[in-house]
Amino acid sequence: MYRFILKVYGCQMNVYDGDKLRTALIRNGWQETSEEEADIVIFNGCSIRAKAEHKVWSELGRYGESWSDKKKPFVAVTGCIAQRLGSAMMTRFPWVRLVGGPRHIGDLPEALERVMAGERVSLLDEDSRAFVDLAVPPIERVNPWKAYVTIAHGCDNFCTYCIVPYVRGRFVSRFPEDILVEIRGLVEDGVKEITLLGQNVNSYGQDFKNGYTFSSLLRDVAAIDGLPLIRFVTSHPKDFTPDIVEVMAHHPKICPSINLPIQSGSDRILKKMNRKYTLAKYRETVSVIRNALPEVGLTSDLIVGFPGETEEDFQASVAALHEFRYDLVHTAAYSPREGTAASTMEDQIDQDVKMKRLNTVNAVQSEIALQINRGLVGKRYKILIDDWAPKGESLVQGRTPGDKVVIMEGTEEFIGRFALVSITSAENWCLHGEVISIID
Repeated sequence: MYRFILKVYGCQMNVYDGDKLRTALIRNGWQETSEEEADIVIFNGCSIRAKAEHKVWSELGRYGESWSDKKKPFVAVTGCIAQRLGSAMMTRFPWVRLVGGPRHIGDLPEALERVMAGERVSLLDEDSRAFVDLAVPPIERVNPWKAYVTIAHGCDNFCTYCIVPYVRGRFVSRFPEDILVEIRGLVEDGVKEITLLGQNVNSYGQDFKNGYTFSSLLRDVAAIDGLPLIRFVTSHPKDFTPDIVEVMAHHPKICPSINLPIQSGSDRILKKMNRKYTLAKYRETVSVIRNALPEVGLTSDLIVGFPGETEEDFQASVAALHEFRYDLVHTAAYSPREGTAASTMEDQIDQDVKMKRLNTVNAVQSEIALQINRGLVGKRYKILIDDWAPKGESLVQGRTPGDKVVIMEGTEEFIGRFALVSITSAENWCLHGEVISIID
C-alpha cells in the first residue's frame, strides 16, 4: 500500500486536522514512513501568519530535483494555506498533485487515492459554510496522553486584520453528539487531557436554535467518566459570558486557564480592528473571570503597529499589560494579510517603529510574567507529565492547571502519569519543579 509522511505547520487546529487525516489513512492501509521512502508528502499548513506560509513555500521547492529524476514523491498541500494559495502552488510546482482547503478534510482520503492513481486534484472551498468532516477520532497522535478536539469551524467576526473567515470559511458549530462521541473514543484510547479548539470557542452554539451553548458543552464534556483534564482555546471577549466561568468553577477538571485576546488597549484601534468591544467591556469580563476563578491563568494576544496606531494608542496597550497582569501574552507586530480590510488602510506603520514597540511590550510582559511566576515558588500542583522537555537530559514537562509549563527531573516511567510537583524556581516563560510523588 502507499507510504506517506505528514508535515504540519501552524496552529493546534492544523495539528488536530493532521492527526485525523493520519488516523484515516492508517485505517485505510496506508503506512506512515520517512520522507526518503514516502510515495507522497502531505503538507497541512496554516495561512494565518506569513511565517508559516513562507516555510511551506520554501519546503515545496526542495522536491524539484527528485521530481525531475524520479517523478516522485507526489506532494499534497492541505489546510488554510491550500485554500489561499493552492492554485498558485499547483501551477508553479508540477509535483504538487493535490490542494485541499480545510473544509474538505473529509474528502482527502479518497482524493489521495486518486492522486496515487495519476490524477491532479483540486478541492478548494467554494461554499463558505459547507463542511465535509472526517468522521474518525484522532487516534494516531504525536502525543498519546493529550488530544485536541475542534468544536467549531470558521469565523463570522471579520476582524479587519484576520484572514480566517476567508481561508477557514464562515462559523459552523459541530453537533454536540459528534463531539462527545469523539471525546469518549479518545478517553478509551488513553487520553487524559482534552483541549477544545475553535477560532472562538465561546461562540459555540450561536448557530443552533435550541439554546445549547459553549457552557452547555463544557458541562457535558466534564461529565464524561475517565477524563481528568479539560482545557479550551481561544475565547473572544465579546462572547465570553458569566455562565462559562460558573461551569468552570463548579467542575475542577476544567482547568482554570483562559486565553482572552485583547489585541489593543486603545478603544480607537479596537474599533478599527472591528473587535466589537471596548476596553471598559473587556475590563468587566476580566473582573467576572477573576472573581469566580481567583487562581486563573489569564493569557492574551496583543498586536502592535496596527495601521494608524499613534504613540498614545500604543501606550494604552502598555497600560493594559500593567493593569491586567497577564500570565503570558502572544505579541505580534502587525503584518498585512492580502485580502483583509486592514491591508489597504492608510497610515501603515513603519517596520522599525513596529519592532521598537514590539520589543517594548515584550520587555514589559516578561517582567510581569516573571513576577507572577516567582510568586508560585513553593506551591504544589497535581500535574500530568506529558512529554520530555525540549532541552536538557532527564527532564520531563507538564502544565499546571493554570497552563504554566513546569520542567522537572524525571524518567520515562513518569510520562503519561500524574504527579504532585513542588515549584522550586521560576523564569518568565516557565516554572521548574520537583516531583514529590507519582499519584497514579
